Amino acid sequence: MLSVHSVTKSYGSQLVLDNISFDIETGTSLAIIGPSGCGKSTLLRVLMGLIAPDSGTVSIEGQKLQAEYLLEMRTRIGYVIQRGGLFPHLTARANVTLMARYLDWDKERVSRRVEDLASLVKIRSAELDRYPSELSGGQVQRIGLMRALMLDPALILLDEPLGSIDPLVRYELQNQLKDIFSTLKKTVALVTHDLNEAAFLGDEILLMNEGRIIQKGRIDVLKEQPADAFVSSFIEAHRGVL
Repeated sequence: MLSVHSVTKSYGSQLVLDNISFDIETGTSLAIIGPSGCGKSTLLRVLMGLIAPDSGTVSIEGQKLQAEYLLEMRTRIGYVIQRGGLFPHLTARANVTLMARYLDWDKERVSRRVEDLASLVKIRSAELDRYPSELSGGQVQRIGLMRALMLDPALILLDEPLGSIDPLVRYELQNQLKDIFSTLKKTVALVTHDLNEAAFLGDEILLMNEGRIIQKGRIDVLKEQPADAFVSSFIEAHRGVL
């Protein structure tokens, strides 16, 4: 589904992504984790096409992410960010349906899709007619997920989607996300700073440090066969939550 080959990105003299290469198989989830400032969110923005790499390529279903195809390819990607990223002047429903209306979906199709997604993420119809400022943090994230899923994209990218949410609500949403990933069989790349969350939601974990991939694999492999001292120390620091 997703192939990243030799991607680099710098801001001035600061190298943020250093020769990044990996694949994500169709229907699987990859959790991207590492210390603050290691390049996780920059990588996700490159995958989304929000910023261009200095070198290297990103391919989705065999098609390279290039400027001339960017709008069409973005309809195949759902993107969820921390705190939802909703437009404050639009209702939740208007936020969810924005791209579908832009693409001239008929009203019946839009309504049917919204109803299905609201049931999936456990949002009541009345909450869809509120503005983001009238919603709780958990509701905002559910609306953000609905918006990302509206066009039925093949690939879902999530950037710290649960990072600012109350721990009890976060636990509930983690379970809902896992169920949604399983039900829809989407290909998922998830950035998180929480190793417990990464192990729970990711079929594989990609561990980054200083713009480089340190190790990629299942959590049991990372724990039993760490690639180097950094991986060992990172796992040890999070041992209490695994």
